[in-house]
Amino acid sequence: MGTMTIDPDSRPEQGSSPVQDSLSAPGPSPDPGPLPTGGGLGVAIPAAGTGTRMGGARKAFLTLEGEPILLRALRPFLAHPRVISVAIALSQEDVRSPPSWLQALDDRVRLVAGGATRLHSVRAALAALRPGVEVILVHDAARPLVTREIIDRCVAAAEEGEGAVAGWPAVDTMKEVDALGRVLSTPDRDALWRAQTPQAFPRGPLMEAYRRAVEEGVPATDDSALFSRYGGRVRMVKGAPWNLKVTHPEDVEVAELFLRRQKEGSRER
Repeated sequence: MGTMTIDPDSRPEQGSSPVQDSLSAPGPSPDPGPLPTGGGLGVAIPAAGTGTRMGGARKAFLTLEGEPILLRALRPFLAHPRVISVAIALSQEDVRSPPSWLQALDDRVRLVAGGATRLHSVRAALAALRPGVEVILVHDAARPLVTREIIDRCVAAAEEGEGAVAGWPAVDTMKEVDALGRVLSTPDRDALWRAQTPQAFPRGPLMEAYRRAVEEGVPATDDSALFSRYGGRVRMVKGAPWNLKVTHPEDVEVAELFLRRQKEGSRER
């Protein structure tokens, strides 16, 4: 394979700026092998955020055990035999001057300029995916511990025409509160899941949902919410308790703990 593609002429969407359940990490499971022959998979990764909650540091470029979070997030997708296209939405600055490890990725990867919101960044990445993609997986750049098994479960559901969200059942009691923190209700915990990524969808309906959302100015931080809003059906599939998103500084320590336990489990086998 050749080297990845950088799109220096990409522009953000108009209106955007340039830019205790388990403490066991996943052990190195056997390769489940490719899924039954099917259409190509595309991966859209929004990574244009400014990292406000991380003190301004770009989360995707922070390191875990010496490797960038984004690179760890990409690996399971690039190793998948059906992934034919990956689009990463970055700030314009990072598209113009990406780090060397990002430039070294293969030619399935394309870098495009994202926007001021996740909505615009995801849409820019979707538009950059190659023809031939039938199922699209949207994945958080700051979610570095995803596994092949989680990816395959999402794909299997999307190939049945539905949206699929990796997730994990809530273990804490949840409270709905108002702007002042007053408790309004206590939802039934048994019916609540924590949504993760990847989230997988048939390409056509997802592209249409994003087109309409941008036209209508619909705010969204979750792809499945848009898919549902415009008529799609969505199901939860089993993610993992360790498939966390690195959002706050303390999340780095938790992710490193999972990685260390994974390595310890590998040595014991």
